[in-house]
Amino acid sequence: MIPAAFAYEVADSVDHALEALSAAGPDAKLLAGGHSLLPMMKLRLASPSTLVDIGRIGSLSYIRDEGDGIAIGPLTRHHDLHRSDLLISGCPILAHAAGQIGDPQVRHKGTIGGSVAHGDPASDLPAVLLALGAEFVVRGSGGGSGNGGTRTIPATHFFTGFLSTALSPGEMLVEIRVPKLGRGSGWSYLKFNRRSQDWGIIGVAAVMGSAGDELKDVRVGLANMGPTPLRATAVENALEGAGRDAIAGAAAAAADGTEPASDTNASADFRRHLARVLARRALEAAAQR
Repeated sequence: MIPAAFAYEVADSVDHALEALSAAGPDAKLLAGGHSLLPMMKLRLASPSTLVDIGRIGSLSYIRDEGDGIAIGPLTRHHDLHRSDLLISGCPILAHAAGQIGDPQVRHKGTIGGSVAHGDPASDLPAVLLALGAEFVVRGSGGGSGNGGTRTIPATHFFTGFLSTALSPGEMLVEIRVPKLGRGSGWSYLKFNRRSQDWGIIGVAAVMGSAGDELKDVRVGLANMGPTPLRATAVENALEGAGRDAIAGAAAAAADGTEPASDTNASADFRRHLARVLARRALEAAAQR
């Protein structure tokens, strides 16, 4: 199908983009890689009045060492995340998950910021960032978004509903911050799909530390198990301070509190089953690293 008519403006800076958003009103949308928004526009599921193209703002594409963490620009491509030596050494689960997205064409065009701001619960990176405890820095055109129009939102409060986030009209994502995984940290990201380039029927991200034989700081993110990416808190609570032999029992609670949909790819019950199976496999793999 053909999208509804819209105005189009190319931004050459963050300030320019924010000014254009403010002028265009609440129905305006930012365009980064376009792999999420444009298909929705073609299906008339989204009809923005104005597209503000931020794809040429080079200052928003970077992966930078920040001591205990890593700062990532929202226009950083999935391919660059997957190939980043800094991420491979400091936050390997993010580099690994970025390499599982779509096909090479998608990975060379799609951006981490677009994936986050779109808020699709089936996306790989939001679930991984939720498990990592990432933070999202957003800027608005005025001073109403905290200090100087900038505020930081933890991942646990960012995804608010189906394709909805805590971004207010006139705000844009300007940085993603992830912690470095320390020595002894384990991680895994697994998803189940029909073909390698398909959306995952579900995905599970697991991150953990250990103290001797005890697991600690266990975090499990779920993709496509509800209207937003979710944390499997029942699993996390069951494993905190427990041994590796508790993983199988804890993973049985992976679907607790979730609301998976039934569609042409899988029933809700099958998704619940997959969540338990993949949670166990992801946690076992993380515990062995």
